[in-house]
Amino acid sequence: MNVIVNEKDINLLIEADPVIAGIYSRLQSPPNWSRPAGFVTLSKIILEQQVSLSSAHAHFLKLNAYIKEFTPVNILKLSDDEMRNCQISRQKAKYLRELSNAILHQEINLEELHNLDETEIRKQLTAIKGIGHWTADVYLMFCLGAKDILPLGDIAVVNTIKELTGAATKEEMLVLAEKWKPLRSLATYFLWHHYLIKRKRNSSTLGYTGTV
Repeated sequence: MNVIVNEKDINLLIEADPVIAGIYSRLQSPPNWSRPAGFVTLSKIILEQQVSLSSAHAHFLKLNAYIKEFTPVNILKLSDDEMRNCQISRQKAKYLRELSNAILHQEINLEELHNLDETEIRKQLTAIKGIGHWTADVYLMFCLGAKDILPLGDIAVVNTIKELTGAATKEEMLVLAEKWKPLRSLATYFLWHHYLIKRKRNSSTLGYTGTV
């Protein structure tokens, strides 16, 4: 599956909600933020937890340049000092190792996740220490093309909903988002699109800041 921005879905969403219609009228469609599924992308998403994307990208590039190939085996060969020299925090290093071990011990097969339903995918991902619902949401959306995800662990999404709708609590946001079903992922892309453009940031890169 791939993300995710097509005219049919956009038309359905803007007919369902004037807020999304307003974003579309001002800014047009969000970019295609799809990413390839697999270990490298999931590792990047882990590095993106609770930091800016520019920082996470810089840290990934440094780590990727240091090792011969970005694989679970090579990640597990790195010492704490080597991780630190690549600007990987102790916590993120632990999470990357947990993911690497899960793959090598066949506790999860990232190449086969697309054959499972969303509940089982989320269960397998969040069983790995360091992967919570936000990380699973992002992976489901960008790598597996899940169409009905609303990542309320994401600060940018929550703040944009508050700004545009006045919904103050997550309970109110869930009620509001009923009108976006079954296209809540697409609604989220529109929210990120608005968030980035308003802050004069490149909308080809994401603006999320999420929990694990």
